[in-house]
Amino acid sequence: MTTLTTIAPAGTWQIETSHSQATFSVRHAGISKVRGSIGIVEGTITLAEDVTGSTVTATLDPATIDTRDAKRDGHLRSADFFDAEQFPAWTFASTSIEEGGSGLLVHGDLTIHGVTKPVTLDVELNGAATDPFGMSRVGFSATTTINRKDFGLTWNAALETGGVLVSDKVEIALEIEGVKAD
Repeated sequence: MTTLTTIAPAGTWQIETSHSQATFSVRHAGISKVRGSIGIVEGTITLAEDVTGSTVTATLDPATIDTRDAKRDGHLRSADFFDAEQFPAWTFASTSIEEGGSGLLVHGDLTIHGVTKPVTLDVELNGAATDPFGMSRVGFSATTTINRKDFGLTWNAALETGGVLVSDKVEIALEIEGVKAD
């Protein structure tokens, strides 16, 4: 049995959105990477004494996409990409957790643009602390890579020199801080 109790106590942790971040990067025109972020709306991490019994859920808001370019952000929110009006939430729900990768492999269902696909997050537990106000906190870093076409995100433009404007591969990175809820 694998335990987390030496690092973080078992129980329910609410993802604190003001101290958490979801970022992504995607190759642009085959020559550089565009990076951006998307707002985490809510989430819950339930740590079990045996880590394999733990669960994670999270909701993100595609209307909050920010790549530091208002025109590009508007295009990403449009029906060409995320169609944020029709699909106002992205969700993740874990299905199993095991040891591996940077510490844990969290397998789950990711829903983007109304399409649900299995993904695996490579998760590192950064530690736990009590803040000056007596709140118990826990921190995680996670990464995964997805193919955007798997989620119905197929818009692209051909380049004169060959290739396409937006790559299919999207790298996702998460920095998550949870506050003990029970």
